[in-house]
Amino acid sequence: MPERVVPNRSEEAPQIREAVSVSTRKIFDGCRDKDCVDDLRVYPTVTSQTYIENALSIRPRSAELLHVNVNVEPISFNRGYYTVDCTYFYRVTAETFPAGETALGLAIFDKRVMLFGSEGNSMTFSSDAPEPSGESDELPIAVVNAVDPIALHMKLVDAGAVPPGELEPGDIPSYITDAFPEELVLNGQGRRWYMIPAYDYSLPDKECPGSSEDDPCELFGRIRFPVEEFFPPDSVADATEYRNMV
Repeated sequence: MPERVVPNRSEEAPQIREAVSVSTRKIFDGCRDKDCVDDLRVYPTVTSQTYIENALSIRPRSAELLHVNVNVEPISFNRGYYTVDCTYFYRVTAETFPAGETALGLAIFDKRVMLFGSEGNSMTFSSDAPEPSGESDELPIAVVNAVDPIALHMKLVDAGAVPPGELEPGDIPSYITDAFPEELVLNGQGRRWYMIPAYDYSLPDKECPGSSEDDPCELFGRIRFPVEEFFPPDSVADATEYRNMV
């Protein structure tokens, strides 16, 4: 019969084989994806805007990933599943033709995926918060791994010929704007600069199911009918049982 290893205080039994309780984060789900995005707008700096106004074309030099904002929200009628909204901020460098001026700008790309995150009913206690926090209703933690994009192609478009339905950017964090030497041109005046990036997300083999916010019906179509809301299960023991219900 194998020897039972139990937790012990090191001063009483200083052995390497001591069992130690460790509290760690569980990984419930993951996915990977590679996107080739057409007509991703680049918001140039003030000086760069003057360059592209007088250019015939623009050539890619490089693109650098500055930061990714990640937001997690639960999905109604689909227990244990969450939408993960990722906003990617890129610093893009290009060269105008024929003047050969260096143009610098910001590109923003949004992506939504749907992943399993489980749920629990345990009580949470912490030395930082001596009072019990109640039932575990905290959102799961989403982590994004990404690499710098590859700028395959760039183009300049007159203000009157922009793609239909294009939205102006929302609030841009100060730590993103601080990565540029001067103010960015965020309004719709003047010529516009677009690029096509391609990049990898992370290593898991699972495809990323989901949809953009512009197409909520497609995302809704991926959600199964909420049978348990009409005929709730007696119990759900763990994440494995959640998966069997999908």
